[in-house]
Amino acid sequence: MRALKWLAGLFRNLKPRESERPRARDYAAADLERTLGYVFRAPALLATALTHPSAAPPTEPNYERLEFLGDAVLDLAIADLLMRRFPEAKEGALSKERASIVNGRTLAIKAAEIGLGARLRLGKGEEKSGGRDKTSILAASFEAVIGAIFTDGGLAPAQRVVERLFASDIGGPAAERDYKTELQEIAYRQFRSQPVYELVATQGPDHAKRFTTRIRIGGRDLGVGEGGSKKQSEQAAARAALDLLTQERVGNA
Repeated sequence: MRALKWLAGLFRNLKPRESERPRARDYAAADLERTLGYVFRAPALLATALTHPSAAPPTEPNYERLEFLGDAVLDLAIADLLMRRFPEAKEGALSKERASIVNGRTLAIKAAEIGLGARLRLGKGEEKSGGRDKTSILAASFEAVIGAIFTDGGLAPAQRVVERLFASDIGGPAAERDYKTELQEIAYRQFRSQPVYELVATQGPDHAKRFTTRIRIGGRDLGVGEGGSKKQSEQAAARAALDLLTQERVGNA
């Protein structure tokens, strides 16, 4: 906690001088603040969080420092959320669940869901190369936004925003998600077809077998999963298929 307070003080100087401030409301639209559930006292911080280094002149801040801070805040906020949600879970399971959430791919998907890509300020080169859809840029901007909230309002508002955005994504070590059921519902809505699971490999001795399952929907291969039982491998395959379909949906948004 002391380290975060120290970081907060260090990052206070991210608030640009009046002569250097971007036109904050060009980037900190009211609908984004409504989505976040947080209204900035210093809107220029949000503008900075959405400014890619390629778009920032030497005298103007970009999102890199806020990204650094936001990464630490996200780790803490998700860890706190998991500890409260699953008070009996062990450290290893909590760490695994946090890692499944705080990673570039997941954060990029979350950034796209709340519309950060359309609000990014990019240089001409990044704009032409599709920077608004790049996983690395989306994930970095999302972390920067969380860092900006922390700098603007402190830890409690940042935690509330993280919980608001991620509460429904946490299946958790104490209440494992049923990926097969989730996929079955999506497969029916999207493809009017049911998933087909195929056991493609069984390896290892009887006391430690590993099963590999492939999943198809409408004749299309969507993922492969591995586990210590057929059921676990099917769940893993369903999760891989869900991840792929989510990425495709975000890419087409």
